[in-house]
Amino acid sequence: MERVIEIGSLDELDMVAKAVLDALDGRTVVAFNAPMGAGKTTLISRIAATLGVEDDVTSPTFAIVNHYEGERTIYHFDMYRIEREAEALDFGIEEYLWSGELCLVEWPEKIETLLPDDTMVVEIEILNESHRRFVIR
Repeated sequence: MERVIEIGSLDELDMVAKAVLDALDGRTVVAFNAPMGAGKTTLISRIAATLGVEDDVTSPTFAIVNHYEGERTIYHFDMYRIEREAEALDFGIEEYLWSGELCLVEWPEKIETLLPDDTMVVEIEILNESHRRFVIR
């Protein structure tokens, strides 16, 4: 099932975060497909806040993975710097992806064949400076 949401300001992002969580339906891996600057990390921070995370959520660009605790454990990945899937295997990504914990993955195309078949996909399209379209499937 696919859900499309368009927003005109960041004030509406909490609604998108809740929609993503509502659509999980038992899935634990979410892939965020979007161009640079579309708001992947911002949406992930709202998802984390919705789940009670009080820490600042930042992009794990250099660390590759950040760990947050709220109502559930969250692993936030940024695969931007990964050049080969083998690099992800080297740091043990499979253990995270199959842990049953919530895994939120930015730049998932870098590790596409490693993602579970039931991975939820969230596509973010930039409509203009303040408007975004989110497709959740």
